[in-house]
Formats: sequence, structure tokens, C-alpha cells
Amino acid sequence: MNQTRANITIGRTVCPHDCPSACALDVELLDDDRIGRIRGARDNSYTLGVICEKVARYAERFHHPDRLLHPLKRRGPKGTGDFVRISWEEALDLTATAFTTAERDHGAESVWPFYFAGTMGLVMRDGIERLRNAKGYSGMYATYCTPLSWAGYYAGVGRLTGVDPREMRHSDLIVVWGGNPVNTQVNVMTHVGIARKTRGAKLACVDVYDTGTMKQADIKLLIRPGTDGALACAVMHVLFRDGYADREYLHRYTDCPDAFERHLDDKTPQWASRICDIPATEIEAFAALIGATPRSFFRIGYGFTRSRNGAVNIHAVSSIPAVTGAWRHQGGGALHTNSGLYKWDKTLIEGRDAGVAPARMLDQSRIGAVLLGDPHDLQGGPPVKAMLIQNTNPASVAPDQTSVKRGLARDDLFVCVHEQFMTETARYADVVLPATMFLEHDDVYQGGGHQHILLGRRLVPPAGECRSNHEVISAIADRVGATHRGFAMTPRDIIEATLAASHRPGLDRLEVDGWLDVQTDFATAHNLDGFGHPDGKYHFKPDWQQTAAYLGTRTLGPWEALPPFPDHCSLIEDATDEYPFRLATSPARTFLNSTFNETATSKTREGRPTVMVHPADLTALGLTSGDKVKLGSARGEVTLHCRANEGQRRGVLIAESIWPNDAHEDGCGINTLTGADQSAPAGGGSFHDNRVWIRKA
Repeated sequence: MNQTRANITIGRTVCPHDCPSACALDVELLDDDRIGRIRGARDNSYTLGVICEKVARYAERFHHPDRLLHPLKRRGPKGTGDFVRISWEEALDLTATAFTTAERDHGAESVWPFYFAGTMGLVMRDGIERLRNAKGYSGMYATYCTPLSWAGYYAGVGRLTGVDPREMRHSDLIVVWGGNPVNTQVNVMTHVGIARKTRGAKLACVDVYDTGTMKQADIKLLIRPGTDGALACAVMHVLFRDGYADREYLHRYTDCPDAFERHLDDKTPQWASRICDIPATEIEAFAALIGATPRSFFRIGYGFTRSRNGAVNIHAVSSIPAVTGAWRHQGGGALHTNSGLYKWDKTLIEGRDAGVAPARMLDQSRIGAVLLGDPHDLQGGPPVKAMLIQNTNPASVAPDQTSVKRGLARDDLFVCVHEQFMTETARYADVVLPATMFLEHDDVYQGGGHQHILLGRRLVPPAGECRSNHEVISAIADRVGATHRGFAMTPRDIIEATLAASHRPGLDRLEVDGWLDVQTDFATAHNLDGFGHPDGKYHFKPDWQQTAAYLGTRTLGPWEALPPFPDHCSLIEDATDEYPFRLATSPARTFLNSTFNETATSKTREGRPTVMVHPADLTALGLTSGDKVKLGSARGEVTLHCRANEGQRRGVLIAESIWPNDAHEDGCGINTLTGADQSAPAGGGSFHDNRVWIRKA
């Protein structure tokens, strides 16, 4: 529904980017194909009129002169970006021929549709699965983001839901653990601000450096990467020791509280202090504050889970409100994600009823090893010979970047990339197709950090010759002989049918209201009718095999080494004499993965590729803030500049943002340093868990 404001038409839609906020947006429509300012929808009870600065100036990205507008065919060597313009017909025919040839010579599993969260719209993001299912192509097990965090949270809670985030206004203590919403989910700070203003609530922040969020916090715990489990256990040790544990709640709602209390006997603040590198007195004070504040809301982030022990760490943190019984109270409990709230029937979107036998699932984070023919990753099947890549930029964002680029450079691999800009991945493509942006197609969204289903409307016509993801997969399907009713439907038809199959109100309701609030009642959200496991209990003692099965995979990585209860798990890349520093590659404020790193304002704001180093470490290394430095891991080397930062522990390095590869000397981006080994119990990218050396370039 469009409105008029001061002679400017306002269109309503949804931010499509990889953020739990999924903000409801009001967009200025200046004429038939130009947009102006974007604002948050004030009448959405979660967005509340607030959006991040990068989306607020989306017109810069939408009307960018470097946007892809026409199909292209590779003319020069892979990786050089040397292309010539072609027609859509030629581009689609080339792609279909390559897919058909690969299937004929090596079987359908030699074709690998590859995608991720460049758009979070269900139709445009997940529709590629319909092509995969209709043909029996290899599937993609998505491991960039959630397997570690979701595994750890589910292991305890038994479902991927939590307390209504709007309840923060009723909280007396809000603990932001392992997330930096100032950079990555600004709406959290809106609701924190309401609680601080109306109730005098305290904000506590646990992280590995002095983030923008921590700078606003009343209580700050600055720990070493990968040690969150130790801190959480020491907090719970104090809660039991000092009488803050809600024993009636524990015996009613948790699986084995007595055994867990015994397990924590030696997990003292002094023990955790040595691991986390913070004073034991800070741990004591933090635990006492939690224990004395029944309305404690744990807003649990993703960042600290991107470690090889990330699942154990988030399980430990999630256990704290179970010990105190904070779940009982309005404004108390925890939220990591509400992704399990929506219960979508995506049969139509993903073509789950195509009737073709399920194919192998290849690990997204292992794309380098897959393309280089690792037998373990290929699972006894054929090599990957052809790919369609949508909504992601693996040559920049995937771990072990050197292997990824080597794999994409194979002469015998055909790659079609459907993109909005000439990304690093697109430069390796044989065919590049221009993609619409979210304002140019219809879609439906869900909020991971809230409880709304939202309609994303097409507000302007596609620029140039851009086509939507749905149009592209349908056109390829027609050419490769893939049949499914979804290919002949419009996005709006698919949305309507999916809402009906999911027992939700129809598209007409979404058209009028813009969103549906599907928040469950208080008792359900607070697990007062039982947690999600069959026994209705919160599980201090996790079943990691069952958790992996819930995520749709077998146990992966060294899962047998995971501790039986929350603990400090040593499955991390700890520092060594050869690699004496620990590196976290944290999100920047004005980039989102590799999105927005093409806009001038974002690049100006971020400056240049930089690593933050403790001043004492700079002195010991003979470096000065601003020096050009090299960082190296077992996987490669990266060149950037150093900057002194007291807000981190000695021996810890922080490199914010994913800059374009060519912003670094030698074209090696930060993920040259990150590892792609599978983390327990279900795989997942451990982007913030790296041991490295640093020296002057």
C-alpha cells in the first residue's frame, strides 16, 4: 500500500538483507523508477521507525553507476572480470547447455546450485531449491551462519524461539552476549533504550572487544575469544553457591540440576578468570547482578558462536536463565532467534514434492575443498562441473579463500552468477546475469529477531535488463527439462499459496497491514508449558547427535570431544609460538558481509582494511599505529594497516568488515586467513576463531 507524504509517494516494503531485524520500511518514490530516502515504519511495533544507516541511504546502492544491468559472457581468463555483453537468450542457453552436458557426462549431482542470504525473502532466496529438487542436483548444506549457534541454543531450549523482544521494555537487566547490535541489529538498541529510559534498566555486554554496543553498556565484560563457556559456567557457579538459583524452577523445568550443580563445583570465578583473562571480581559482580535481578533478558548474539566451540558456548550462556528461573518473569528469559516460530510449509517454494530422489548435500563452507575435488566432501559422488550462484559471494565471504578462488578458476567448471554488482565471484563466472534488487520484485519475509511475517512489495520496475531470481530459475528449468508447478507461477501466487499451506492469513491481509504479528502467548514464549524437548525440560546435558539431526545433518566435526555439560571447550585454534595471536573477523557498521562495500559512503566511513591491536602488543612488535602490516595463518597471508585499540585483550586482533579483495594488496581478503574445517556438532563457519602472526609489511 502506497501513501503520499508532502507530495512524495511513500511505498511500504521490507529490508531484504541478512539481519534478524527484517525492518519494515517506508520508501520515498521520487518518480517511476527513482527512490529517495528510506525510513523505518513507525507503526511496526519492532522497527519503531528506526533502521540502520546503510539501508537509510539505500538510494546510493540502488542507483549505483556500477550496477549490473545486462547479461555478460566471459571473454578473458577467469577472475579478470573481462566480459562482453550478450542477450538473455544466449546467456540462458549457454547456462542450460552447460548444466545438461554436466548431467549427461557426470550425472545430475555434478550440478550444484549455490546460494545464501543476499536476500532473505523466502521466494527469491529459497526458490533455487525448487530447481535443485526437480532435477536431483546436489544440495547445499548452509553452514556460513547458523549451525553452531542454532545447535547450541536448541540443545538446551529444544526449539528455536525465545521471549518476545518487545518485552525488553519490562526488563531490569538486558545482557547482550556475543553480539554488537549497534553494528548489526540496531533495533535491539531501540528496545534497550526504552527499558533504560522507562525502568532504569542496566545494559550488560559480553564481547571480545570494545564494540559500539559495549561503549553504551553499564556493565562490560571484555574476554578472550572462545572463552564464553568458561565465563557462563563461573556465573552459574556463583548463582548456585550464593543462593540465587531458583531450585523449585530447576527441579520442575530442567533435566538434571543436581548433577549440573556438582559439575560446576570447580568452575569458580578464579578458574574462569585464568581462561577469560578478566578479574574474578568482575565475574562475581556480574553473577550477583544477574542473581539479584529476576527480570534479566539475555539477548544472545551470533558472533561468539562463530568459533569451533561455539555450540558449547551458546548452550552454556542459554543455561544461565534456566538456573535463575528468569523465564518465569515478564522481561526475563532469553532470545537468540525466533526462526522456529513461523512453521512455514515451503513445499511449493522449494519443490519438495518434485518426486526426485534426494541428492547429496555439500557443505557450503567447504566450497573450496568441494571444487578442488576432496573425496570426503564429494561423498563418493562426481566432481562439481556446473554451478548457479545466487545471493552470495563465496570468493570473498567463504572461509579458506585461497582454495575457493582456486576452485572457481578451474577451466572445466562452468559458473553462472546472478548478481547485482561485479563481485569477486562474478569475475570467475562464465556467464553473469543482472539481478533485481528488493524494490523490484515481490517477496515475503520473516524476522529472526522479532515475530512478524512481512510483505515486500515491488515498488519500481527492474533497472536495465535485470531479472528476479524466480524468473531466472524458471527460465533455466524450462531449458533443462525441470518440471514443477512453481515454475509457472508468479511470486505473488507462490506467496499466496505458501501462506495458505502454512495456515496463515492470506495475501489480501498482508497487502492491507504490511505484516502479520505471529507472536505466541506469554506461557509458550517463556516455556512455562514446557521446553521444546519431548520431556518438556531444559537440557543441561545435551544430546549432540539428536541436535545435529534436528538441523538436518549427521554429526560433523569432533563432536565426541564436546563436554557432557556446559564447560570451557578447548576445540579452538588457540595461540602457539608460531601463531601467537587470536584473530576475530567481526562485522563492520556500514558493510554487511560483502554487501554495501561498493558504496562510496560506506567505504569512506570504514576507511581502509584495518586490524586493531592492543597498544602494548604494538610496542612489543615494534609497530606504530597506522603501519602497513601482514597477518598470516596456516591458510595464507593478508596485507592491511594496524590501529591501536586498548579495548581488547593483549594477544587478540580484531579486523572489522569484509573489504573487497582488491582493497587488500595482492587481492587477498580477510577470509584468506579463516578455516573451513567442520566444527562440532553439525558443522558451521568458525570465522572468529583463527590463530595468526602479525608483522610489519
